[in-house]
Amino acid sequence: VHLVESVRGLVQAEGALRLSCAASDRRLSDNALAWFRRPPGQVLEFVAGIDWSGSIQYYGDSVKGRFTISRDNGKRTVYLQMAALKPEDTGVYSCAAEVRLGPPSRRARDYESWGQGTQVTVSS
Repeated sequence: VHLVESVRGLVQAEGALRLSCAASDRRLSDNALAWFRRPPGQVLEFVAGIDWSGSIQYYGDSVKGRFTISRDNGKRTVYLQMAALKPEDTGVYSCAAEVRLGPPSRRARDYESWGQGTQVTVSS
């Protein structure tokens, strides 16, 4: 699956931003999807995941209650709606896809396809 993120953002703290990621070459209806991020100088971090149907969502502890993951299988797109952004949310955000019909994995190594990453910067 070839994934392409759109929207890179520079936003102020407490602001909002929506990331999107689309598959350009095939459907995503049999994939779990996720967003990961890499803050500056830190390791890759699980942000959110969603199962193939959209009925199960998992979130990292640092974003729970502020971020929402969703998907539109007809548009072959996954979204990450981010609100109440903090400077520590700064990083490169990447979407990922895993051929999986169960709940999404929180482990990066389980995902076979990755987008190129998009920079999100939150200023204080």
